[in-house]
This record gives sequence, structure tokens and C-alpha cells, in this order.
Amino acid sequence: MKPVFASFLLVCLILGSSFFEATEAGSSFCDSKCAARCAKAGVQDRCLKYCGICCEKCQCVPSGTYGNKHECPCYRDLKNSKGKSKCP
Repeated sequence: MKPVFASFLLVCLILGSSFFEATEAGSSFCDSKCAARCAKAGVQDRCLKYCGICCEKCQCVPSGTYGNKHECPCYRDLKNSKGKSKCP
């Protein structure tokens, strides 16, 4: 019985790690786009955080370091609780 349990545990571990890699693969797009978007930001970590949130939700990031939000309406239209733009 112990070898069966050990095999089951090993299979679960392998499947879990492959699922984790698959979810991380999608974020490399956002990481590179947000790094470019936040290149000139005064508060780099905050810019990267909110850009990443917006990118994951919208699957796009406007070009350049400022403006151009017309390229990505979802990114443009996300608002914070105060009604201001959530995305940098």
C-alpha cells in the first residue's frame, strides 16, 4: 500500500509543478511589457505591480512609457476605488 501512495504522491507533485510552470509562462509577456512601460517611473515597484495587475486582466499594455492608452481600452478603463485610472 505504501508504494501505491508514494507513486500517487509523486504523480501529484509532477502534475502540480507542470501546472505552476504553465501559469507562470503567461506572465512573462506582462513582465516584459510592464518593464518597458515602467522604465521611467519614479516609483518603479508600484508601477510594475499595478501594470502587472492590469496586464493580467486585459492581456495588453500600451506602448511607450506614458499615454497611448487608446491602444488598450480595457487597460485604459480600469479604475481604482477613487475613480482614477488604476493602470500606469
